[in-house]
Amino acid sequence: MSFQMSQGLVPRPVSVTPAPGVVVLAPGSVVAHDPALRPAARWWRRVTEDAFGLDLVPLPDGAAAHDPTGTTATVRFAVDRDLPPSGCRLTVDDAGVRVDAADLDGAHAAAQTLRQLAGPAAFRRAPVGRDHGGRPWTDGQPRPVAGALTLPHVTITDHPRFAWRGVLLDVARHFLPKADVLRFVDLAAAHKLNVVQLHLTDDQGWRMEIERYPRLTEVGAWRRESGVGTWRAGVSDGRPHGGSYTHDDLREIVAYARERGVTVVPEIDVPGHVEAAVAAYPELGTRKTPHAVRTTWGVSTEVLDPSEESLAFFRDVLDEVLDVFDAPFVALGGDEVPTTLWRDDPAIVARAATLGLDDVADLHGWFLARLAEHVASRGRRAVVWDEAFGPALPRDVVVASWRGWAAGADALAAGHDVVMAPEQVVYLDHREGDGPDEPVPVGFLRTLEDVYAFEPLPGGLADAVARAGAAASGALLGGQAQVWTEHLDSVRRVDYAAFPRLAAFAEVMWSPAADRSVGSAASLEFRARLETHHLPRLDAYGVEYRPPSGPHPWQTRPGVHGWPRDLAAELAAGGLRGVGGWVEGRDRHTGGPA
Repeated sequence: MSFQMSQGLVPRPVSVTPAPGVVVLAPGSVVAHDPALRPAARWWRRVTEDAFGLDLVPLPDGAAAHDPTGTTATVRFAVDRDLPPSGCRLTVDDAGVRVDAADLDGAHAAAQTLRQLAGPAAFRRAPVGRDHGGRPWTDGQPRPVAGALTLPHVTITDHPRFAWRGVLLDVARHFLPKADVLRFVDLAAAHKLNVVQLHLTDDQGWRMEIERYPRLTEVGAWRRESGVGTWRAGVSDGRPHGGSYTHDDLREIVAYARERGVTVVPEIDVPGHVEAAVAAYPELGTRKTPHAVRTTWGVSTEVLDPSEESLAFFRDVLDEVLDVFDAPFVALGGDEVPTTLWRDDPAIVARAATLGLDDVADLHGWFLARLAEHVASRGRRAVVWDEAFGPALPRDVVVASWRGWAAGADALAAGHDVVMAPEQVVYLDHREGDGPDEPVPVGFLRTLEDVYAFEPLPGGLADAVARAGAAASGALLGGQAQVWTEHLDSVRRVDYAAFPRLAAFAEVMWSPAADRSVGSAASLEFRARLETHHLPRLDAYGVEYRPPSGPHPWQTRPGVHGWPRDLAAELAAGGLRGVGGWVEGRDRHTGGPA
């Protein structure tokens, strides 16, 4: 399918059949919907009214395709149970617009497709007031008519490749105001991503109000300054940084995302990455000594004391998290947990022995398993990073594989559901260019084409999982890109790092499997479709993405030192298992975060 035949849609649909002609939705056009699809129909109607300055007329829930006066609905959202889960069929012809959806997720996907079909103007918040004379559809873009909406005749059939199409947004390292989080949710939904994992706590900040423990935000949400660039340069900005979300702020984010078909998965990181919590409540830590919220990046040796008191504290925290967030999943972190201080503490060594553990390091898995059981007792499922995978981990816990692919394959073979999130490809804070103007060049060089070539489960690992036995294997839920914000201190920097690579990732997660390797026909076609059709949409929305030719002058960060890593060398050393994170017996910064 050429990008002309695909109508420039991103992600690429399963099937597109264009036809001659256009339909014009004039003011007063009627929108009908099955009650189950109301959120998707309402969202599409509202953004369309705002962008084009026309009034559409909604029929009440449960009303037929004809209103009581006999007026025929021009746009209809209907349920078709014969479609695949989250699937849809979109038909635009002389009769108007019909969306048939398997479920609400499918209707949300169709609504996003309808928005893209309307052209870049549909991504604005108000009409620009230009009358283009209703010129016909000739080059893949509709020509807007003032006060009306023009759509091309087309039939599109679509459904996602993976159920978990996620992106992590780190608001712990650099806080983003609520409005910026809502905007990020909008952009995720626009690309048919359906999970936003909100990284709420870390060494450098605690962002969620916990009513039972107010010092978590009174103390833990603020640091006296922030490192600038790699910690190795020893440069700080001398400027206090912080912020937090109330319960109602987060409930609003959850509800806003739900109305767009996005699930917000909260992450509370334990038993490592906890310096902000320990600054607020020193008794939680291994050292038990007062200290400030961490101001630099990297891996901290300060971890929780894996005591009954710490468990009780975090059960209380999770109870409030579970009350605020409605997601079926809660992320517990579990990554980068140095055992140095545990080994140096005779009481903690004795506790491990009393619990019957073979080594003090096993307290890591034991602690997470207890909290995962608490989450399960509340009807939810825990998600952990791959360091937490091991015999102690309850089978219902989802494993997110970030250090490579092989840990995820091992977890699949052991019966865990898995989300693939390898830093070697889908860490979007890593540098996209190798030139001197690339701002804060950290991590691996990962271009748009590299991200587009991502395969969640490469063939060799897929074969290994299959050999382990289908009955014992877990499910590959999908994949997740990560937007870590150590070096992304504003929404403009988040835009630059995430886009347009997040669009490439979204297509891998949604569209049918294909050869997307660098230089392939699919890769070349995607770039052409992106530059011709999708970047204008991002421009209209106001996304300050990285231009294909490199950063604008105002996007550079002269004098700020990064820490580039050599992907080929690390793959040669660690293969699909990766070598990132903290490794016992190795310098804690080797191969670790920049």
